Amino acid sequence: MPDPRPNYITPRGFAALRAEYDRLFADERPKLVETISWAAGNGDRSENGDYIYGRKRLREIDRTLGRLSAKMKAAKVVDPAQQADRSRVYFGATVTIADEDDTQRTLTIVGNDEADAGKGLVGWDSPIARALRGAGIGDLRRITLPSGEREYEVIAITYPG
Repeated sequence: MPDPRPNYITPRGFAALRAEYDRLFADERPKLVETISWAAGNGDRSENGDYIYGRKRLREIDRTLGRLSAKMKAAKVVDPAQQADRSRVYFGATVTIADEDDTQRTLTIVGNDEADAGKGLVGWDSPIARALRGAGIGDLRRITLPSGEREYEVIAITYPG
C-alpha cells in the first residue's frame, strides 16, 4: 500500500534521482546485457563467472531502477526558492540552531531521499526537521535525539534564491 504522505523533494534532488536512473538505464544496463550475451555464448553457464556475475548485477540494477522509478513517481517536487513565508521553517529552509551550550549547527531541510547528515542535509521526516517545522527566529524547540533530549533555539532561517 503506497504511503499517503507526499514524498517532498527539491528540484536538485529530483534531478539527481533522474540522472542516476538515466545512467543505469541508458549506460550501465545495456553494457551489462551485452557482456551477459557474450558470456552466454561461451558455453557452460554454470561455471561462467562473467555470466553468473552479470546476471546477478543485472538483477541488482533492475531492482534499483524499479526503486528509483517508484521514488520519482511518488515525488512531489517543491522549489524552496518559491517559499512565500520565509520567516518560518518549512521545506527547503536552511536553519541555524543553537543548543543550551550555545553550540550552533546549520541544517538544510530536504526530501528524505536527499538526506545526508554529514553535509547538513536533514530529511523532512527526521525528528529534528519535524520539531523545527513552523518555527520562527527565537523559537525554542525540544528535540529528542538518540543521545537524549535537547533544546534548540532557532537563530537564523534562509531560503535559496
